[in-house]
Amino acid sequence: MKQQKFHGRYEGEGRECQAPNCREAGEFRAPGHRGPGADGPGDWRWFCLDHVREFNAGYDWFAGMSAEEILEAQSPINGWRTETRAFRADAAVDGIPRWADFDDPLDAIGARARNIRSRAAGRKEHPGAAARFTSREREALGVMGLDPQADRQRLRKRYSELVRRYHPDRNGGDRSHEGRLQRVVEAYKLLSRAAAFA
Repeated sequence: MKQQKFHGRYEGEGRECQAPNCREAGEFRAPGHRGPGADGPGDWRWFCLDHVREFNAGYDWFAGMSAEEILEAQSPINGWRTETRAFRADAAVDGIPRWADFDDPLDAIGARARNIRSRAAGRKEHPGAAARFTSREREALGVMGLDPQADRQRLRKRYSELVRRYHPDRNGGDRSHEGRLQRVVEAYKLLSRAAAFA
């Protein structure tokens, strides 16, 4: 669709205005009967300039909403309540920084960059570092969020951090992270017996 001259105008598409008894070209789109959702972006109605202006003048975005839904939609923080990965309890595992652990977002970005650089440098300077571990042990390192250069002290510290983060007693009884906690415990058991940490 090629936009022309008038913002929102789509000329030359051969559509007719969908307003009753109008024979003008339908060059302006307006929200259709089916709004955006899981099935896609929804559909459009096409009108001439006069009828799209009329449609827009009478359009009520809040139609069908309760008073509470309208109030929530008008809130300046609407949409910010969803939890992104960087703020979830399983963040900082697998090399992704947990933003909530940093006072300054730039520190989190820097930590992520240092992690990437150290892994890249580790592969170049220590080609045998990853070879110290079996494939299961490397997988366990990933669960713990550790790189192959980690030592036993770093393993213990990381284990302590993750248990504190995921244990229900530390999360007000929230048991939603038990699966992650179990994987951390299993990974720690495997790695604590690894020959690389002997």
